[in-house]
Amino acid sequence: LWAQFTRRQASPLIQFVKYAICGGGAVTVNVIVFFLLSWLIIHALNAEDVFVKLCHLACAPISDVIRARNAMINNALAFLLSNLVAYILNILWVFESGRRYPPLDLALSKLGLVQRARLRACAHRTVEVALFYAVSGIAITIGTFLMGVLINRWHFTTTVAFGTQCVIAALINFALRKFMIFKS
Repeated sequence: LWAQFTRRQASPLIQFVKYAICGGGAVTVNVIVFFLLSWLIIHALNAEDVFVKLCHLACAPISDVIRARNAMINNALAFLLSNLVAYILNILWVFESGRRYPPLDLALSKLGLVQRARLRACAHRTVEVALFYAVSGIAITIGTFLMGVLINRWHFTTTVAFGTQCVIAALINFALRKFMIFKS
């Protein structure tokens, strides 16, 4: 069991546990960035919010429409940094990089560059990172839209709406990353 935790090759269950641990690190970054932005820079919290009450913070009144918009902006900004953390942790511990993308190899061969191993590896890594962000972008877009609806339409607190979008994004991300981006 321990050997599966110390190397990339692991059973699907252990791989999911490792993914969840890495995801926890990325979510921690996401939460910290989101709430710092929401409290200090792009205000998206109100006095009824759980986070505000737990941390005994002061915040100015803000309409649900502005709060929803600002929460969505903060979520997008937090996503950029936390997704980078997620990629680095996943590539170092959970998934194996190096899936080949035949359309990219075809394009490189048409340009006469397929023999340049370093260039090919760099191109494949670039595609991998782009796909990682694209998959996460799909998940975060769905979750962020839901967050906006929960705040604006049903008057959920920012914290509950944010937590809901985190859960939805995590489920979508694991499935798409495992089967579309990294070697399974």
